[in-house]
Amino acid sequence: MYIAQAVLVLAGPPIYSATEYNIVGRLMLYLPMHAPMNPQRVVFFFIYLGAAVEGLTAAGGAQLGSAGTDSNLLRSGATLIAVGAVLQAVVEVLFMGMIAIIQYRCARASMLTSKVHTFCIMLYGTSALVLLRCIFRIIENFSTIGLISSGNCGSTCRAILRHEWYLYAFEAAPMVLYTYWLNIIHPGKFLPSNRNIYLDLDKVERRGPGWIDNRSQWQTFMDPLDFEGILKGQPAHEKFWLRPDDWPVMGSDNTGCRTPLTMTNQEV
Repeated sequence: MYIAQAVLVLAGPPIYSATEYNIVGRLMLYLPMHAPMNPQRVVFFFIYLGAAVEGLTAAGGAQLGSAGTDSNLLRSGATLIAVGAVLQAVVEVLFMGMIAIIQYRCARASMLTSKVHTFCIMLYGTSALVLLRCIFRIIENFSTIGLISSGNCGSTCRAILRHEWYLYAFEAAPMVLYTYWLNIIHPGKFLPSNRNIYLDLDKVERRGPGWIDNRSQWQTFMDPLDFEGILKGQPAHEKFWLRPDDWPVMGSDNTGCRTPLTMTNQEV
């Protein structure tokens, strides 16, 4: 039970970060012209990176939980967790960089609406909380490694390892704030439930065909960033937003649901 608890406490936050990846994928579907990659493959792209983080973290947590007085297992487990925390921090920085690209492109195209701005701030904030937790775990585990290797515990080591409030302040509190932030600014309140609805260049919502990638599914999984298309100068996705007149404008009915403003007799 103790080993399972140690693994779940350490591995939980990285898995929790998958929520952010799903949200940014939906945001890219809402802003397809500013998406730096296939929105339908965002989650998988970060899961590729997160799998390495989770594997190292789970293995390290299991070793720490079962090490007892074995210094070699303690050192190995702390090292794996430290490396996993560093990789998680790198993933969060990459994620924040992707949000910055979307925000910059929206601002340059004068499409940074209050809704999009709120979403970007929320994603920056939640990522910063996860990054704060990663930094704490990095310091904690490198302090543990130093203690096991040299037998000496410096001021930082003593402060972190001997005072429990550090764990509450830099591990538990960021995750609690993360949870409340996502619930206060819930994506369902801002993004349309229909994945085909997108924000046009004139800041009007339209119902388009959805993201169209002309490559096979395995190619989109293997190359979610479409490096081949970038090198050739011919992206694989269709720029349907350049034909705005082909897609109906969306409005809101009395129930708050988005409906086409113009409908043919057959559609009615």
